[in-house]
Amino acid sequence: MEPVCLVIGAGAGIGGNVGRRFAREGYHAVLCRRSDQEGLDRLVSVIEEDGNSASGFLLNAVTENSIEERVAAIEADIGPIEVAIYNLGAQIGNRALANTSYKAFELGWRMGTFGLFRLASSVCPLMAERGKGAILVTSATAAMRGNAGQHSHAAAMAGRRMLCQSLNAEFSAKGIHIAHIVVDGAVDAPDTLGKMLGPERYRQLREARGMEHDGLLLPEKIADTYYHLAQQHRSAWTFEIDLRSFSDQPWWNHAIDLGDLG
Repeated sequence: MEPVCLVIGAGAGIGGNVGRRFAREGYHAVLCRRSDQEGLDRLVSVIEEDGNSASGFLLNAVTENSIEERVAAIEADIGPIEVAIYNLGAQIGNRALANTSYKAFELGWRMGTFGLFRLASSVCPLMAERGKGAILVTSATAAMRGNAGQHSHAAAMAGRRMLCQSLNAEFSAKGIHIAHIVVDGAVDAPDTLGKMLGPERYRQLREARGMEHDGLLLPEKIADTYYHLAQQHRSAWTFEIDLRSFSDQPWWNHAIDLGDLG
């Protein structure tokens, strides 16, 4: 059976490109996303056209037992999960405190923190029994610093970071590499940035900062870092890394305003 790279949050940006990168290296990429069967099928087809193997499943990570049942099915029907990517976003929009309902705040936590906890609860015992594995977690600047209008997102991402630290403390000695990856900038991805900005603003931003300017993070280049992390020798494991375009200042040197994205 082929080793499996499971990607939860496999859109056309980071998730899909990470799955494609691991598939090129001999993994069976299992791509999971909440909606858009057509887009999911397209990602699987691209990997198969490369001569590699992949499967795609619609998965609502907020639904009870959805992650747990998918992990069990993969292990039974496809192969051992050697790498698990948690790439699920938790952004509910820029909302003042008064406009952030209890339900909206909790949704951010369920996507940002609780979903990762459920994934870890499902795969860590399996990886520990095999004595190896990697859990690579996509995160954001909000994990490091809160901002106005980002109450839910910042709390969810900071919780994600602390959960990664706790998982690392418990499972690194059992052969499981946990890595927290801070994406500190705008990613050139139609499924995320494109939807958030809308087609016209997205096009304008790409023309001004993306494409030949290299001012937006390119998902296929981000994927190289994910693969590198999964292959690191345990004598030199990276726990936390941040990624940004050469033209962006790091998160600790300037304030982030969502208006900066366009």
